[in-house]
Amino acid sequence: MRSAFAVAVVLVAVSPAVAAADPPPQGIVHVRAKPGTPLREWGYQLYAGNCATCHGPSGVGVLPSMPTRGAGDIRGAGPPLAGVGARAPDFYLRTGYMPLAHVPMQPRRSRVLFSDAEIRALIAYIASLGPGPPIPTPHPERGNVAAGLHQFTEHCAGCHQVVAEGGYVTDSRVPPLKDVTARQVAEAVRIGPYVMPTFSKRQISDAQLDSIIAYVEYAKHPHDVGGWSLGHLGPVPEGLVAWLIAGAALVATCIVIGKRFEA
Repeated sequence: MRSAFAVAVVLVAVSPAVAAADPPPQGIVHVRAKPGTPLREWGYQLYAGNCATCHGPSGVGVLPSMPTRGAGDIRGAGPPLAGVGARAPDFYLRTGYMPLAHVPMQPRRSRVLFSDAEIRALIAYIASLGPGPPIPTPHPERGNVAAGLHQFTEHCAGCHQVVAEGGYVTDSRVPPLKDVTARQVAEAVRIGPYVMPTFSKRQISDAQLDSIIAYVEYAKHPHDVGGWSLGHLGPVPEGLVAWLIAGAALVATCIVIGKRFEA
């Protein structure tokens, strides 16, 4: 995306993929917080039980070359989290991208494994590790669908298809955008999860982002006036149907001509 936006990760394949998440081999640790426990302290406990294996103590990160092994004998290999703010954990946890069942696997939209309260606690702790961007509040109602289509075509359609149905790029699957929220689109554009590039405000302004989100919302339920949607999957099914109809018409024409000659 710099012409093929993966808005991936987001911006999140050809089939709607909201499969159940495979929890890590060691399982999910749900910590019961005593009444009055500060949110950040509860988040620290949840982080220690579920995230430290791959992201290291206090979010320092774990390099793939390090021999560190954690719970479930997992060899940790996660990036540092200091400075990611609240934006990144909000995206990864609320989409089910994290935690991963296996470190090398591609994050995908999956069943969320934490409760809303647990997610808020984890976000509070991770955001406390260093100054970082907050959770965004996009305003697609201020955007323009036509302008969003133009921006989406330029930055996103190369991976997500122009109707946001997803697809495939080298060694990774690009998710469809049917189930994304406006906030998740805004987060993915700025974060650049997995193979998706990061787009700064110089590349895509907040106003342009609002229009992109407005178009993504429109693309969830497009108006197929005077046409057959064919699942909005693009030129492949359109070509197959065209050849099927054309082939049937040609065969019928040949049969009619043949009958006339027989007569």
